[in-house]
Amino acid sequence: MNGYQRVVALLEGREVDCLPQMPITMMFAADEIGVKYGEYASDYRTLVEGQIRTAQKHDFDYVSCISDPTREAADCGAAIQFFDDQPPAVDEINALLADKKRLVGLEVPDPLGGGRMHDRVKAAALFREKVGGEYLIEGWIEGPCAEAADLRGINRLMLDFYDDPQFVRDLFEFNLEMAIEFAHAQIEAGVDLIGVGDAAASLVGPQIYEEFVWPYEKRLFDKLHAMGTRIRLHICGNIGRILEPIGRLGCDFVDVDFMVPMEKARQAMGPDQVLAGNIDPVKVLRNGTPDAITAAIAECHRQSGSRYIVGAGCEVPRDTPPENLRALRDYARSHQP
Repeated sequence: MNGYQRVVALLEGREVDCLPQMPITMMFAADEIGVKYGEYASDYRTLVEGQIRTAQKHDFDYVSCISDPTREAADCGAAIQFFDDQPPAVDEINALLADKKRLVGLEVPDPLGGGRMHDRVKAAALFREKVGGEYLIEGWIEGPCAEAADLRGINRLMLDFYDDPQFVRDLFEFNLEMAIEFAHAQIEAGVDLIGVGDAAASLVGPQIYEEFVWPYEKRLFDKLHAMGTRIRLHICGNIGRILEPIGRLGCDFVDVDFMVPMEKARQAMGPDQVLAGNIDPVKVLRNGTPDAITAAIAECHRQSGSRYIVGAGCEVPRDTPPENLRALRDYARSHQP
């Protein structure tokens, strides 16, 4: 089996030759081809080269368009800080919607309009040309809560849940429309799966998640499935309090960050949910030994059961020793679900 076949078969519940592995790499991939991260995040050709080189060298089963969470916000007109060798970041002090009234006149940007969203769509198309059918191709969008934090500022948003819930719903509606259009453009360009990053959702409690965030994630995921794509949900941080509702979203697979035991995620989400992760990317993957990594990923596999994809809790740190990634590869290739 090649990477594309392996991932799709596991997601569909069919027999696979070994465990798929899908660690997230961004800065690590840029370093693999010797480029500064600012170039990697701004030029789709560089990103594609870095992802393919990383997948080939470390025997990953996929390539990804992910680079940073600011593409949608940038095309909306948000103030973005760009750096030579680290990811772009939203300027939260000068957030686009620091004045809530600006939302009324805000228009969803065209994902094919020549901006940063378009650059990601071009990456999807180039992946399809170079490795389509060989590696699973992952597109990426921001989830409704994460994008709200980017446009409004995360501290303001957390207060808005209490002070102005209607504004939050209006903002989430805007983000939902934008996410659907951006995802559709990437699907048309050739991605096999859409990754959805909704990191800010890990910062709210169960009540706010269920009332505000879950309904919009669910609408988004239902729409994505209607487009014929698969879904990876990635919420950085401790999602231990919202595992059960996440399990009701219908994602094809869910990344679990290292703060949450895989056994707890399995119990909350049920036997059929595919889980990915979740060793500590710094303490274990970057700083550990190959033997320690093998033991840690084996324990993740044991707790997760057969519906499992090998990976770290979050992004692979850029200076992770290659022998440590080989330990992930060796475990994945020597074990079946």
